[in-house]
Amino acid sequence: MVSNDATILKIKHDLLYEVAKLAYAGELDDMKEELPYKLIPGPQAHFRCCIYKEREVIRQRIRLAEGKCPGEKHSKNIVQVINSACEGCPISRYVVTDNCQKCMAKACQQSCHFGAISMTRDRAYIDPSKCKECGQCSKACPYNAIADLMRPCKRSCPVDAITMDENGLCEIDETKCIQCGKCIHSCPFGAISSKSFIVDIINDIRAGKRVVAMIAPSTEGQFGDDITMASWRTALMKIGFADMVEVGLGADMTAASEAEEWAAAFKEGKKMTTSCCPAFVNLIKQHFPTLLENVSTTVSPMCAVSRMLKAQDPDVVTVFIGPCVAKKSEAADESLENNADYVLTFGEIRAMLRAKDVTLMPEENTLQEASVFGKRFGNGGGVANAVMECLKETGENADINVMKCDGTAECKKALLLLKAGRLPADFIEGMACEGGCVGGPSRHADVLKSKRSRDKLISQADERNVHDNLKNYDMDSFSMHK
Repeated sequence: MVSNDATILKIKHDLLYEVAKLAYAGELDDMKEELPYKLIPGPQAHFRCCIYKEREVIRQRIRLAEGKCPGEKHSKNIVQVINSACEGCPISRYVVTDNCQKCMAKACQQSCHFGAISMTRDRAYIDPSKCKECGQCSKACPYNAIADLMRPCKRSCPVDAITMDENGLCEIDETKCIQCGKCIHSCPFGAISSKSFIVDIINDIRAGKRVVAMIAPSTEGQFGDDITMASWRTALMKIGFADMVEVGLGADMTAASEAEEWAAAFKEGKKMTTSCCPAFVNLIKQHFPTLLENVSTTVSPMCAVSRMLKAQDPDVVTVFIGPCVAKKSEAADESLENNADYVLTFGEIRAMLRAKDVTLMPEENTLQEASVFGKRFGNGGGVANAVMECLKETGENADINVMKCDGTAECKKALLLLKAGRLPADFIEGMACEGGCVGGPSRHADVLKSKRSRDKLISQADERNVHDNLKNYDMDSFSMHK
């Protein structure tokens, strides 16, 4: 996970590590009440007002690690607010600073249509009970004396799903939330996190179930140019996974299926969007429901691989591993049959590795289950490029205009154009994260750094085309459509 706050990351990782360690030992239920005291021994508080609050944060994080909501509230939302950790943010968004000159023009006061600004002896004052947070005063001040202190979580949310309750605590509007996870790493207090299924997965491993890991295409390069898919397979089998499959293979499946859809839609003059990014699909479901008929019916690469594995063994437990938080919401979607049972972020799988004292080690780049196009599915533009390649391979018209949307803001613009009937392109590739999946909220490394490592690893792969890569798999044994 990438964050500017090493303290928050250490707390998250240490907690997940301790939970994973106890779960592997079968002692979590008996020992979890002692964890807050082990992690926060006291007597001095280090980052909160007191050790009692620090311990309550740990208790709520343990509940999240168990796949539960942090408090008493029951919610299906993957992204959750840890109320005991939410504090310290200003309730008033606009605040007058020392730069205020109490000038004669009173531009701030003149610009306010709600009577929220008055003049005190030393400076202007904004009445929080009257302020509507329109921002006109801040724009009007010639001295830039009015600071916009919008909460980081609210600022980071691309769909305005975050509000504050009467006590100033953060609330997530689940009718708007697209589960993208951007708010999680924006909070300086670590007050927002996602439910984890690390305990369920470990319990399944301990129960002797056949648990298979599915590694996202965006994993290559995240941990350096010497950590290959073979490295991952070795490490994952050491901690109890029965096998590992490269989800780039599922990307090849998705590209081949979407190519057929795109070709048919292009001939009909119908505009379509991709369907592999769950946050993008959630964006359409929550905010552009009239466009659902334009979404490709092809399942995501994660779902494709899971269906392939379950067609071979109905009792297998499938676990997706990658940098995406929204994938957890996709896995929880009961309308998608035989999808992944669980999803782990890189931080969560690292906790499992650490709990079993296993380290990712360099290995030769010999394990290649996907074409180069499938491997690049996690890049911005990678989905469109793979689909276009499939069209070429099948002799279909590849002269198609695709709008490649890099990030939620671009996705929203494209969808607004599509809704208005003014989209200049034939198809939309929607990626909610900047740079594609490699820029996911739970990525391990900087996008540019991982891209360099990723390009080096992918350059070592063979040049199989998409359809040749699928010849060894029984594509008729499962459906590629929702």
